[in-house]
Amino acid sequence: MDKVNNIMSLLENGRHEEAIQHYKQILLNGSHEERFVLGEELFQFGFIEEAKALFERLLESYPEEGELLVLLAETHIDLGKEDEAILVLERINDDDPSYPQSLLLLADLYQMEGLYEVSEQKLLKAKGILPNEVIIDFALGELYAEQGKFLEATKAYEKVLRTDDVIAGINVNQRMAEVLSVGGAFEEAMAYYEKALDDKIEINTLFSYAFTALQAGFNRTAIEKFNELKELDPEYHSLYLNLARAYELENELENSSHAVKMGIQQDEFNKDLYFYGGKLALKMGKEDEAEQLMREALALDPEFTEAAVTLTKLFLKQERYEDVLDIAGLLNDFEEEEPRILWDAAIAYQQLEEFSQALNKYQSAYTFFKEQPEFLSDYGYFLIEEGKRAEAAEIFNKLIIMDPSNIEYQDVLQRLSE
Repeated sequence: MDKVNNIMSLLENGRHEEAIQHYKQILLNGSHEERFVLGEELFQFGFIEEAKALFERLLESYPEEGELLVLLAETHIDLGKEDEAILVLERINDDDPSYPQSLLLLADLYQMEGLYEVSEQKLLKAKGILPNEVIIDFALGELYAEQGKFLEATKAYEKVLRTDDVIAGINVNQRMAEVLSVGGAFEEAMAYYEKALDDKIEINTLFSYAFTALQAGFNRTAIEKFNELKELDPEYHSLYLNLARAYELENELENSSHAVKMGIQQDEFNKDLYFYGGKLALKMGKEDEAEQLMREALALDPEFTEAAVTLTKLFLKQERYEDVLDIAGLLNDFEEEEPRILWDAAIAYQQLEEFSQALNKYQSAYTFFKEQPEFLSDYGYFLIEEGKRAEAAEIFNKLIIMDPSNIEYQDVLQRLSE
């Protein structure tokens, strides 16, 4: 093995040309053992083509050797030649000691191609050969989780967790927690997140735990874990909006607003933070701050409909009708008119006594809101003001059908019929 050790030493010292010369000697004239050991070493070192050539040379002498076929298939996989890898693996006899490993590799390859049923068949076949091999249970769990078969995935992971918490460097408690969380079993998932974090504090796991706690309604736990994550990695941008939500659910609006502001410091181009901060400001009666934050959100995304609608509602409340129309105009530069903006623009034009424009907006909005009583009421009273009594009567007849006991609508219809 001195020749192999010499080649690896040359590679480690950056003397690649010398190493390749010695490699070629082993490829052409080396012993089977030298070729095998060097092939494994080169594969681990990232010299995939060179390792592949050695395994192919060995297979000339041992064409049915399963271990060699598995190694050759792995080089094909690393080179992105999955179809060639499948052909090689299918050559392994079912009585070969490497056959179960070939089934696992085939299952993985078929899963990558989205052929889930074939992948499952390979794994179940391997499970039949090695019923106590937890790596197969783990592979089944991964396959079922990818398919959204959460019950099957949890059963597979449970079998793994009877003996192992970590498989191939992957925390199985975390995997179990993720599957349970996606499946809506939030409280059960939290217990597994705790186990995963007991083994190792990892920021993505910590975020998932906090987010799951938030979904489960354990707001204090969510706040605690999001803050813990913030201390570990203040640049983990996704935490701030969720931390703000957790605080708001606990009616701690100032803390919620503070979380949003910290998030903006870390991620100044996140429109959702500005929007959420604006809604919080409105909730706290801070209308100037709300307007500023909503405008920031719109500056980042001029097509941000929710921010635009929130602003127009605020401006209607403040009787700033020109500003309503400015926002409506801004949005219309980028897309078709948003129905809620049409309604608000109609009210703004009406208040500014630009009645033809108001009528146009009301008529356009009617298509979207013809079943909404509040809109119909606004539209109906506008039509009365404009002297369009027949059209108004049609609208109020519709309102009466929706609310037969409404005395106000009955009185209006009575006056319109006189």
